Amino acid sequence: MKIGVFDSGIGGLSVARAIERKRPDLDVIFVNDSKHVPYGTRTPEEIYGFAVPIFKDLIAQGCSVIVVACNTVSTTLRMRLREDFSIPFVLLEPMVKPAAAMTKTGTITVCATPATLHSERYHWLKDTYASGVRVLEPDCADWSYLIEHNRMNTDKIREDIEPALQQGTDVIVLGCTHYHWIQGEIQAVAGKRAVVIQPEDAVVRQLERILAALPATPQQHS
Repeated sequence: MKIGVFDSGIGGLSVARAIERKRPDLDVIFVNDSKHVPYGTRTPEEIYGFAVPIFKDLIAQGCSVIVVACNTVSTTLRMRLREDFSIPFVLLEPMVKPAAAMTKTGTITVCATPATLHSERYHWLKDTYASGVRVLEPDCADWSYLIEHNRMNTDKIREDIEPALQQGTDVIVLGCTHYHWIQGEIQAVAGKRAVVIQPEDAVVRQLERILAALPATPQQHS
């Protein structure tokens, strides 16, 4: 069975690899949009125009499910994608709910793109699951670009997240798959003050639930 995994840039490759590790029986097709990356400062209409033709191409290639390994696309286009396509989507979104449940200090930090932070879905997540929690949102607008061009460094990470750590953050949410590539560096800066979380395991579990609910095909019976 073919599974499409999409991201604006290289970030989603970590999600594709996580799926391949857990489900080596699947044919995972990873596609990114190197021409237009990063999406984080784009308008919703721009993002829609870039992403939808790629989704149509993945469907044409025979993908049964598409994993949108891009928080910006997932939070910005969530409703439109489910209205426009009949194929199941697995949509990443910032892990506000688990972070709010984990925090002991009552303060969490969400590292995400401007588009994600301004999306209705993200605000719904905060209102629904973190109404009693302080949510800090450092300026990470240039992180995706720096990661794509291999220019991110520990000094930059420390400069951007240290203020949040000093305000008592004990959970850091990575709300962009680009940031998965620097999870270790972020955790090193945070030390024992905060745990860093990202949704790869949750995505694989959700994909497996969707696959289990799909109608059986002749190939599955053979």
